[in-house]
Amino acid sequence: MPVRSHSLPDLISRPKDLEALVELLLAEPVIGVDTESNSLYAYQEQVCLVQFSTTAADFLVDPLALVDLQPLAAIFANRQIEKVFHAAEYDLICMRRDFGFVFANLFDTMWAARVAGREAIGLSALLESEFGVSTNKRFQRADWGKRPLPKEMLEYARLDTHYLIPLRNQLYDELVSSGRWELAQEDFQRMERLYARENLNGNHPDCWERINGTRDLNPQQMAILRELCRYREEIARLYNCPVFKVMSDSTLVSIASACPVSQAELESLPGISQRQARKHGPALLKAVMDGLNSPPIEPETPLRPDQDYLTRLDLLRTWRKEQAQKMGVESDVVLPRDLLLEVVSRAPRDEQELQSLLKDVPERYVRFGDSLLGVLSKTYRRR
Repeated sequence: MPVRSHSLPDLISRPKDLEALVELLLAEPVIGVDTESNSLYAYQEQVCLVQFSTTAADFLVDPLALVDLQPLAAIFANRQIEKVFHAAEYDLICMRRDFGFVFANLFDTMWAARVAGREAIGLSALLESEFGVSTNKRFQRADWGKRPLPKEMLEYARLDTHYLIPLRNQLYDELVSSGRWELAQEDFQRMERLYARENLNGNHPDCWERINGTRDLNPQQMAILRELCRYREEIARLYNCPVFKVMSDSTLVSIASACPVSQAELESLPGISQRQARKHGPALLKAVMDGLNSPPIEPETPLRPDQDYLTRLDLLRTWRKEQAQKMGVESDVVLPRDLLLEVVSRAPRDEQELQSLLKDVPERYVRFGDSLLGVLSKTYRRR
């Protein structure tokens, strides 16, 4: 670890120290950032630690001790400071949700590794290959909401950002030398735009809509599942624990499928423990009855795409896979899925239309535009 040349404490928990940290970070051209949350230990997870690294020092910020983290907003929104994350998505979601931060000038080392064509893109694998550093994932699933945090957990958190800047530099050089830096930049900028939106909510009672394994449930059983989910949410909120620690999705689906009307029937179901049946039995049976007495939930029938759409989709998927194989990358590096589907849906006929669709990824338009239009032209001749 670097030697500190400042008077800030190891764990920043006072407003005056946070202000001093912000002043220090504002003078940096690039910083490493990571967060730790308590998703496995709370109903509504929250950011419990924010880590920063410069080329000279590492810093840990305690959001649970600080009333206001808004001074950090100036760091994250500053386009003159590059923020280096690894697998930024989760960190951006959590910080946007908890603090309302807006992000500018991002560098994601995981995504950079993907664009570079690396096969092993996890942080541990990259640190091992680039710096010979072996990381211990002992605290990956730890409760970061507990206080005080033991020294070994603080050191673990510090390590997550300590090497991000040198890793960023090596990946940047690799991307520049391979002519792929502009592709990576487009993806970092897309991240900025995506997490500027106000649609990042946590748990909600209608989680039944997102549960897997419901294909065999009929409309009335779906109504039961909805009531079971609502009960589980109430208990999770009451005891401030994740919903899966109350009862698993598969257990709720099993109950909805069987529609038990007695304690004995409930206890006989696979997947529900005797402890769960005793503790929640009456409430679960009430949820089943409420679901039986509710209007059935009819599934929405998706509109079937026409044959032209399906033809374009098949051809463009094949094209994207071939391009990716030539580059030695995953298919979505060539063209992200949302943009691929937009091209398939809009079926641009000329350069101007395609350029408009790909306005947020101009480098991809330059690289692949002619090839894309060539593939699309095959579908036009078939009409």
